[in-house]
Amino acid sequence: MDKVLTRLVGVEGSRTLEVARRHGAYKSLEAAVKLDPAEIVEKVKASGLRGRGGAGFPTGVKMSFMPKEPTPERPNYLICNADESEPGTFKDRVIIEEDPHLLIEGCLISSFAMRCSCAFIYIRGEYTLGARVLEQAVAEAKAAGLVGKNIFASGWDCDVVVHRGAGAYICGEETALMDSLEGGRGNPRLKPPFPAQAGLYGCPTTINNVETLANLPAIIERGPEWFAGIGRNERNTGPKLYCVSGHVKRPGVYELPISTPLMEIIDEHCGGLLREGSRLKAVIPGGSSVPVLRAEECQDLPMDYDAVAERGSMLGSAAVMVMDHTTDMVKVMARLSHFYAHESCGQCTPCREGTPWLEKIFQRILRGEGRPEDLDLLESVASHMQGTTICPLADAAAMPARSFISKFRDEFEHYIQHGRSAVAAG
Repeated sequence: MDKVLTRLVGVEGSRTLEVARRHGAYKSLEAAVKLDPAEIVEKVKASGLRGRGGAGFPTGVKMSFMPKEPTPERPNYLICNADESEPGTFKDRVIIEEDPHLLIEGCLISSFAMRCSCAFIYIRGEYTLGARVLEQAVAEAKAAGLVGKNIFASGWDCDVVVHRGAGAYICGEETALMDSLEGGRGNPRLKPPFPAQAGLYGCPTTINNVETLANLPAIIERGPEWFAGIGRNERNTGPKLYCVSGHVKRPGVYELPISTPLMEIIDEHCGGLLREGSRLKAVIPGGSSVPVLRAEECQDLPMDYDAVAERGSMLGSAAVMVMDHTTDMVKVMARLSHFYAHESCGQCTPCREGTPWLEKIFQRILRGEGRPEDLDLLESVASHMQGTTICPLADAAAMPARSFISKFRDEFEHYIQHGRSAVAAG
């Protein structure tokens, strides 16, 4: 498969408009503005593209929810969610820093299709380099007439605004992101109303992930049939970025056809496990908020939305965290629980109270002060957190906790009984 999302990675000057245009940047936008907006939406639907931010919702269907006749009083908005804060996830960063014009072009194509006059790129506060790169790229595109007034003599105006967050994980949730973008505290909103009805500034809004939008130029250029021809079936199509970390020889971001087997990613593309003679113990397949998989569950597993769900986890952000047999699963879970306790916005009681409670109990077990009843207590706390809050952060804390205890219960019990790690003992 030809590289689409990472084709300019490693190319000298890839951030500049000159180099990007030499490699075809903005040709798809020029073609898109000659089409009817509804035709672009139908192309995206036909491609089978699903949101790459984690939820996997069909992108074309999401675009179709936007009003077809926006007014000056209620304009349509596009927001690119570049608040990439999920532990283990760094795929969007590669696009932002190495090929910013691909993202800008994707934002503009989507904006034209949804009749938006302004697109916001909300970037994670810690991505200081990425923000500077994007701001420079937007300035170059504006100077060249690719952003702003009368783009490609189409009569359509669209601005692109880069907005830096302040480093809050919760702002990766789309409604909290909108609150932050409006200048408020990043608190998730109740739905309905959904963003397409009342989003940013109370106006119709669509929020898409960086990788999702970066696929649009290729869909316009090569056609939806080409995109739909990549992958295992019509529900899992196109190229996909997998970011692999942990105990592998070559960690990094890999652009591969969606549905590429997990063990092929680990053994072939990443060069296998880091240490000679080590054995695979577990993999978190989609970022820290999804259930963990034991080694035997990783065999013959296509890395796509449906296959991973059938194994009891989620593709999520496709952040593959690989752990070998030396990994202390109690330590891993204690660290994850600290992250979610720290990042809870505190708006919902089950999350505000539950995430610190999970952390407290996991830390107690880690210190060798665990109690026999702690594992049942953790299960009870986590079960009462799931599905009871405005946003999925409580679920993101509870699902790993339940899966770690379920699949590696012997390690937790060893800590409770002996006050030390079963890995160290072995």
